[in-house]
Amino acid sequence: MGSVSAYETASGKRYRVRYRQPDKSQTDKRGFRTKREAELFLASVEVTKSRGEYVSAAKSRITVGETAIEWIDAQAQLKPSTHAGYKAIVRTQIVPKWGTVSLGDLTHSDVQKWISEQSRRVSPSTTRSYHRVLSMVLKFAIRDGRLSRNVCEGIGLPRIVRDRRQYLTHEAVHELAQRCGPDGLVVLFLAYTGLRWGEMAALRIEDIDLERRRVNVNQAVAEIGRDLVYGTPKSHSRRSVPYPQFLQEALEVRTTGRVRGSFVFTAPAGGALRNRNWRRRNFERAVRELAAKHSEVLSLSPHDLRHTAASLAISAGANVKAVQRMLGHKSAAMTLDVYSDLFDDDLDAVGVALNKAGSAAFVGKMWANAGDISRESDETKPGSAP
Repeated sequence: MGSVSAYETASGKRYRVRYRQPDKSQTDKRGFRTKREAELFLASVEVTKSRGEYVSAAKSRITVGETAIEWIDAQAQLKPSTHAGYKAIVRTQIVPKWGTVSLGDLTHSDVQKWISEQSRRVSPSTTRSYHRVLSMVLKFAIRDGRLSRNVCEGIGLPRIVRDRRQYLTHEAVHELAQRCGPDGLVVLFLAYTGLRWGEMAALRIEDIDLERRRVNVNQAVAEIGRDLVYGTPKSHSRRSVPYPQFLQEALEVRTTGRVRGSFVFTAPAGGALRNRNWRRRNFERAVRELAAKHSEVLSLSPHDLRHTAASLAISAGANVKAVQRMLGHKSAAMTLDVYSDLFDDDLDAVGVALNKAGSAAFVGKMWANAGDISRESDETKPGSAP
């Protein structure tokens, strides 16, 4: 147990608390104006020690900025694109705002005020990303013994309202492909396999199984600034995806006789296919032309072709497990969450099936029972025969 002692200063009597830290080293804290304040501080120290939540004053004085930089440098397990995004948030948001604030001085209300300010400045999803990164930084500080609790917990976050997804019909997909000219095969391939852009751009000749009409997704590429970084697909899930027979001839032309390791889809001058360059070349113009002709088409990105692939597969009768495997989702539950709107027709089918199964068993008996009830009612009327 520690002790409280008084000492004199130019401003009058002050109190010092002496106590031992969990490692048995002795330390003290000075400057308490009353003995009661000093005793309360000592009591709080003993409680946190007994709960295993004690944080030394020296560690809690480390700034949020220092901790954030240490945290991002330690995240070697993240995919390159994710790491680059988190690092940008640390550099442009966390450090400028909280760089000089000590971990021990950061409060829940401080964070809530910051998040509320951000929600008025940027989108809900971006605001949530800022909160997520700061929360992970503080969790890192807790594991390192610099904090006892995460003040990011319980923060009120803005709600994300999803834009209506664009699902193209078969006819619209083929029309868009035609309008894209030499880039039309990319449109068809994305819309009928559901691959992400990075997965498609990283495909090699040996990844196309012409005999089985399958695409083996083993790699993905991320564009980080001007650099291309190759790694495993999202969630590290390699998979085999079928493609329709009408793509067979075009893929044979792309792959037959070419050297293993070559890209299936390349830039016009050769080399890797880059998303931004590809969109500017033909895709954005083709989308504008399609939208002018079809009012239901609002805007479209290459990633929307992945959503179209899910829609076309479900409308063709694919079950949710097959769609999950095709898209590389972690679980069928995730597929249902993302594309729940595509399964509305299933609810209609449930109603039809229940009606068919229940009619014979229930409706006839219902009318029969109604007759019995009617007779019982007549028999109980005043003046009726017993």
